Amino acid sequence: MKNSYVLVTGASSGIGLKIAQIFAEKGYNIILTARRKDKLKEFAESISNSHKVKVDFIPSDLSDPAAPQDIYNFCKNNNYQIDILVNNAGYGIKTPFHETSMEDEEKFIRVLGVSVIALSKIFIPGMLERGNGKIMIVSSVAAFAPPSAIQALYGPIKTFMNRFSDSLNINYNHKGITSTAVCPGFTVTEFHTASGVQGEMDKVPAFLKFSSHQIASEAVEATLKGKPLCVPTRTYRFLVFLLKYVPQPLMTLLSSSLAPGRYNEK
Repeated sequence: MKNSYVLVTGASSGIGLKIAQIFAEKGYNIILTARRKDKLKEFAESISNSHKVKVDFIPSDLSDPAAPQDIYNFCKNNNYQIDILVNNAGYGIKTPFHETSMEDEEKFIRVLGVSVIALSKIFIPGMLERGNGKIMIVSSVAAFAPPSAIQALYGPIKTFMNRFSDSLNINYNHKGITSTAVCPGFTVTEFHTASGVQGEMDKVPAFLKFSSHQIASEAVEATLKGKPLCVPTRTYRFLVFLLKYVPQPLMTLLSSSLAPGRYNEK
């Protein structure tokens, strides 16, 4: 349909941008949203010119409680039908938990958690009317890993997002709507620099780092197939298997050796 779109949050860099580009390669129209208007405008023009699809954008900060409704209103006012919702926006907080302000924690939870719930809640009714729709929630392998010594809330929120995705599937699969929780491992993007943990990322062995294009490619394919869970790359599928069945003390020791700085006591 000419007014059918994929909406991608956190689309101005990294995995989100690659997801948007891959959907466009497949012929989907795209709505980009993120905070940086200049980047959104640049990428919207580039994607549209490269893949001959319609691309629009709306600058939005998902830490603002009004942002999800503003995004919905933008789509509704422009007659953009959202058939695929990609909840990708996210970041990390390097400051130790006891030093981080409650205001910053609440913004963090809003971007990584509450906005995902809000956008899903807002767009699902339209999907129900049409009898189909797909939701992607970009989570993390951190949802399965031992608690980290940095970014104290990151893993717990991602665990919550996985369970939320499961709940969407239980409630809406029989009505034509699927939700896919995508759980990448270490991915080479701006995320770590922006979150202040590039030093820890630099210590991670090369075999555990993957390109955002590879992660996005697997994420898109899994979402289009309606898979409930996608752990991109064989490496991380094996590690998640270990995380599920290896005793946590041993897994914490292994994690400390593979990701120095993340699981060491501060």
